[in-house]
Amino acid sequence: MPKAITVSGARVTNLRFAAANDELFAEYLAPFAAEHTQFYVGGAVGIDSLALRWLVEKSRAIVTVVVPATVADQPDNAQDEILAASRLGRLSEIVELRHPRFPEAEAYHARNRWMVDHSAFLIAFPHSTHSESGTWQTIHYAAASAKPRLIVPL
Repeated sequence: MPKAITVSGARVTNLRFAAANDELFAEYLAPFAAEHTQFYVGGAVGIDSLALRWLVEKSRAIVTVVVPATVADQPDNAQDEILAASRLGRLSEIVELRHPRFPEAEAYHARNRWMVDHSAFLIAFPHSTHSESGTWQTIHYAAASAKPRLIVPL
């Protein structure tokens, strides 16, 4: 089992209802969410926040949130999820990369590359087959880095 896993995915938040999110993550995150497994999750809205909440509530995995700039720069609802997980004592770390070009796309790509570089495995939830999306760029980066990938289309 991989010791460190990156979760990446679409920012679209209206894709599924709460029960469907639980089923999705129970099927694709739970098999890897052992007590000593490290998960890296971006601090954005969408899959990042949904996966963060699921990992905090439903697993004993170690969770680190990585943001391209600072937590304060994230959207309010993403900040709320990060702070809630932190108050519960469920975050091992919050990594603020303080990218100089935030909020440009390059800052998010740098965040995603950082997470992949610190992981042995990528679980990705792309919304489309658009290879220009941040999720697909992360998938391609993981492939170029010879990292195994589990791709779960939404």
